[in-house]
Amino acid sequence: MKTMGLYVHIPFCKKKCFYCDFPSFGNMGEKYEAYAIALEHEIEERAKTCGEYQVNTIFFGGGTPTVLSEEVLGRLLAKIKESFTVAQDAEITIEANPGTLNLKMADALAQRGFNRLSMGVQAWQNRLLSKLGRIHTIEEFQENFQNARKAGFENINVDLMFALPTQSFSDWAETLEKITALELEHISAYSLIIEEGTPFYEKFQKGELVEIEEELDRKMYHYAVEFLAKQGYHQYEISNFARAGRESRHNKVYWQTEPYLGLGLGAHSFFDGSRFHNPYDLDQYMLAQGDITTLEEEKETVTQQEAMGEFMFLGLRMTKGVSFEKFRKRFGVEMMGIYFEAIDEFVHKGLLYQTEEKIALTEKGMDLSNQVFAGFLL
Repeated sequence: MKTMGLYVHIPFCKKKCFYCDFPSFGNMGEKYEAYAIALEHEIEERAKTCGEYQVNTIFFGGGTPTVLSEEVLGRLLAKIKESFTVAQDAEITIEANPGTLNLKMADALAQRGFNRLSMGVQAWQNRLLSKLGRIHTIEEFQENFQNARKAGFENINVDLMFALPTQSFSDWAETLEKITALELEHISAYSLIIEEGTPFYEKFQKGELVEIEEELDRKMYHYAVEFLAKQGYHQYEISNFARAGRESRHNKVYWQTEPYLGLGLGAHSFFDGSRFHNPYDLDQYMLAQGDITTLEEEKETVTQQEAMGEFMFLGLRMTKGVSFEKFRKRFGVEMMGIYFEAIDEFVHKGLLYQTEEKIALTEKGMDLSNQVFAGFLL
């Protein structure tokens, strides 16, 4: 069978963080059940188009999925398993922000079939968590983490952020030291990007928030790469680090341009040669009640040229790079026949290295990755 991934968007939080530009809402408990019903309808309808596919990865993201009850989350996962062909060994991840994960919830999630947890920690210092608008303290995270371990979760990711306003290098070093001491399986580390439409952006425009200098940003990143390697975390993508065998299978679906469906508000899909997304308006999404003809927006067929470009720049996010053989098998042409000039240029600039089997980013290329990626968009 062909394989695919599923992303399920839960657009609710206790409170929206100051830097977040995802489609999500705080204090909307009255909408939870109606949204879940609409999502169940979409699951049923989407599954009708996926008879040839086996689902290998499922990711419940948000928002904060764990603001929903364990009963509702279990119901949604059960509906997916009932409607789609889900692999026995599927990786099933749920995001669970600290402050929403007690032992009862963690136990229920594990019993209902979730086998991977992703927790948004961001920083170890409570003053920084407060500045970010996070709802939790680091003490609450530690309690939640222990609850997850007690419930049997053996595959846990944490998200961290660096280059935060007022964050010092020693803050970042402490965060990495404390997090790795927990011996979790996966770490994602992202540089803060101030996005339009967020409270952080408004403060930035008013001069009330100052970005960290680029030099410190890069120092923090390079320190993380070196420190995490010493602690046994292999860097397999620009921002992602894992212990052996614990790479995120779901994220690799995106980076390897494999098919996936996004379910829920504003969720994006790449499926059957087309790209599209669901509405961003919550009431519009719920009124659709899973009607695919109403849900799909900005649907476009991905051309061969676009597909090759995405295969290159998403694949180059991964440290193993892009294989000449896999490119040939996917597109029926030689990579060098299409991208010789770009590859030659970036190799000479020291941004890519080339072997007989592949091309991949150098350390310098990691820092200037956007420049490299742009070179593969014909």
